[in-house]
Amino acid sequence: MTTPEPVPTRITDWKKPRIPLLLTVFNAVGEWPTRALVSLDSESLLAAARKRTGLRNFGDERFLEPLEVLLNALRTEAPLSAFGRLVARHFIVQLLESRLRMEELYRLHPEIEDEKIERPIIVAGLPRTGTTHLFNLMSQDASLRWIPYWESIEPFPDPSEKWGRDGRDPRIARGAKTLQFLEKIMPLFIAMHEFTVEGPHEELQLLAMDFSSVLFESSWHIPSYADWYKRTDRTASYAYLKRCLKALQFLRPKERWLLKTPEHLINLQALVTEFPDATFVQTHRDPVRITASLAVMITYGSRMQQRGADVEEVARYWSARTEDFLRASVRDRDLLPESQVIDVHFKDFMADMKGTVRRVFDCAGHPYTDATDRAIDRFLAENPKGKHGLVDYRLEDLGIDPEERREALAFYRERFGVADG
Repeated sequence: MTTPEPVPTRITDWKKPRIPLLLTVFNAVGEWPTRALVSLDSESLLAAARKRTGLRNFGDERFLEPLEVLLNALRTEAPLSAFGRLVARHFIVQLLESRLRMEELYRLHPEIEDEKIERPIIVAGLPRTGTTHLFNLMSQDASLRWIPYWESIEPFPDPSEKWGRDGRDPRIARGAKTLQFLEKIMPLFIAMHEFTVEGPHEELQLLAMDFSSVLFESSWHIPSYADWYKRTDRTASYAYLKRCLKALQFLRPKERWLLKTPEHLINLQALVTEFPDATFVQTHRDPVRITASLAVMITYGSRMQQRGADVEEVARYWSARTEDFLRASVRDRDLLPESQVIDVHFKDFMADMKGTVRRVFDCAGHPYTDATDRAIDRFLAENPKGKHGLVDYRLEDLGIDPEERREALAFYRERFGVADG
């Protein structure tokens, strides 16, 4: 007997989000103390990272410009709650620590420079186009190297930290606690973007280590930072991403990289410049559904760190930003070598998941083995659709007209032959 899918949850508390009581109290009591005591000044953040690691070399100082742009936007534009201000400082210090630890790793092991990132398989598509599910299925191939969630948030270990008695990296336990906390304060988020502490995750945090990433836009409402990002060449940031991947590959080598993040869609020139021998996988779905899911997901997430955020303003912003991504994917598609790119349409993928993985691997010249086939079967059996619930994504709930978006995004449907619905 087939288990019926769960009924999708419709979010109804947009105007007055239901926040856990403890967090509500902390934000009320801690607003002024955190403003006074939790600094978002670059010198304070740099000093904190140096103190925590005992290291001083951050590498190429080009990152200081976007860091200043980001911090100024956080101080003047983002309506950070007390909790949000603490999270912002912690996150930025953590990114700075990762920079320090990576440069120290290169100092101790200069041979890392000789590592080669050869023929990676790179998934470029917006959320809700099947990217995560496809990525999860491909990651069942044991020869592929990908970034688990715990490694994405702490990519380079503290060499002085001892492993637990269970013989496991302590970063895994910390990553698990972070996910548990996220589920408590945003219980629907895992239904929107499912991932586990040891499962494959995006390289978005590696791009964020260079402080030039859409990850910051998606975390906070910071239009001036977004303006800076849009007018800045991305090639140097993708060279930094490759530098990070070399170091990670040195620590845990595998045959071939498997990568994924939506940010690649608006950076195809930089992507192909740094990874010219990659296989590029572009995923497609009805752009109105993409817009709805992305706007809902980011607007829902904004409640965690921002106070009194205008949900309709955030939704309008991400509706327009989604169009930016789709226009860039059309404009720059011809930059990708035709023999190295494959399109995956959501409906086709859902109708034949293993067949889609085979097609991608064939395009990449990568063997699809019996072991991979069995591993995919196990994964699908253990992770049925709606395992963590489903969300009802509605643009109209956020003040966006779906029909207006359908007309505005017709260029994308026509270019890639994407069906409605």
